[in-house]
Amino acid sequence: PSKRAVIAASELGHAIPTDRSESTSSLDTSVANDDDDEGEEKAVYLCGNSLGLMSRRVRARVERHLSQWGALGVLGHFSGREPWVCIEDIGSSTHAQSLVGAKYPHEIVFMNSLTVNLHLMLTAFFRPMQHKHAILIEQDAFPSDHHAIYSHVLSRGLDPTTSIILAPSITPNDNSGILDDDALVHLIESNAHKLALVLLPGVQYLSGTVLPIQRLAATCNRLSIPLGLDLAHAVANIPLHLHSWGVDFAVWCSYKYLNCGPGAVGGAFLHHKHAFRAADDLPRLAGWWGHQRDSRFLMKPQFVPQPGVLGFQLSNPPVLAIVPIAESLEQIARAGGVDALRAKSKLLSRWFLLLLRVENVTGVQILTPLEDERHGCQFSIRLLRLVDGVDDSHGERSRDSVVRVGVVNKLLASDGIVCDTREPDVLRVAPAPLYNSFTDVLRFVQSLKRILASLNNKTNATGTAATRVAHD
Repeated sequence: PSKRAVIAASELGHAIPTDRSESTSSLDTSVANDDDDEGEEKAVYLCGNSLGLMSRRVRARVERHLSQWGALGVLGHFSGREPWVCIEDIGSSTHAQSLVGAKYPHEIVFMNSLTVNLHLMLTAFFRPMQHKHAILIEQDAFPSDHHAIYSHVLSRGLDPTTSIILAPSITPNDNSGILDDDALVHLIESNAHKLALVLLPGVQYLSGTVLPIQRLAATCNRLSIPLGLDLAHAVANIPLHLHSWGVDFAVWCSYKYLNCGPGAVGGAFLHHKHAFRAADDLPRLAGWWGHQRDSRFLMKPQFVPQPGVLGFQLSNPPVLAIVPIAESLEQIARAGGVDALRAKSKLLSRWFLLLLRVENVTGVQILTPLEDERHGCQFSIRLLRLVDGVDDSHGERSRDSVVRVGVVNKLLASDGIVCDTREPDVLRVAPAPLYNSFTDVLRFVQSLKRILASLNNKTNATGTAATRVAHD
């Protein structure tokens, strides 16, 4: 590391290891590429907010079930180390409960995908009446959430312009994805007379902002408004206490910080207070796997739901897709749980912010709130136009920004650094505590600094040449 990096480390008050094995010694580090060639510099993967890395242990566990299928056929449902007939119990284990702060096994399940689970919960909880007919959602919500909300509003014969209330970001014309906590609570309170449901994220996907879930849940409970959460960017990223906070329902995906693979099975939480409501009291789209387990194979036409969210299951679980979830949950437990991961994540974040300052990286604006409690792993970086080496952060966002974010990302990739972008000018990086080291963060900052400086020098040189031609 550079001398400035060492100085930055001393400011943290912690020894910042620069070797991968040291930096993760207190955590399980079995998330990695199997191709571990000696002497080859590894890529820096900072894209766990989009797709987490594969654990070395996953392949063997999936192959075990392939062997079980090959050896036993249909008998594998009731035989082997993990019989398939109850494979969903993986998602109700104590490890799974601790992941989201569930108190009872019937509060959590892994099934379907995030948006399918959202549709199931909207069917149950969006029960519009004459005066209470509106849903509140953030303006910059992930598009799939918007699509789901609009489809439910339209399917109930309602007008989206009056039955959807959008919570604006602090800068509503800037797509920052940053919400004002007080303004959000006030918006809920001032529209309580017509709100049938509130749907918000746990962590905003664009900015990485952590929402005040406990405060929002208390507000909605006081006003008797159901609260649902999209936890795609929150699960395995920040500690969650959904039961004690009183959140009605939540849905999430498993391919980001849970590292369960592309298109992995999603998850859902349903609070215990709804666990024993009859199917006609809490309407749902039913399927046979949600039926009481002890009478499921009697094949009766009457639906008798299992308690809680287990009663929302539709079909038998996809075993080969469920198995990586079991491995992920065990891996997080071996690492000390979400609290241990979050503790390291905070250090990685502080290290990242200090390096940006100490290395004097110009041409960037951090959209993500800087306070520990207001962000998780992800930082969203807006790339700014530079004029003679000075940030043009107060002027209009130029066309240079739109072009530059793609160029910068490609140049980072050529340096072996993987992150992602959001148009028109946002670079998202997420140092994941389960497998990223402090050296990874250092490599990213130094590479970004060099790339931006190089692009700025080219821009200024072109501008100077153009000015000479004009004067001539």
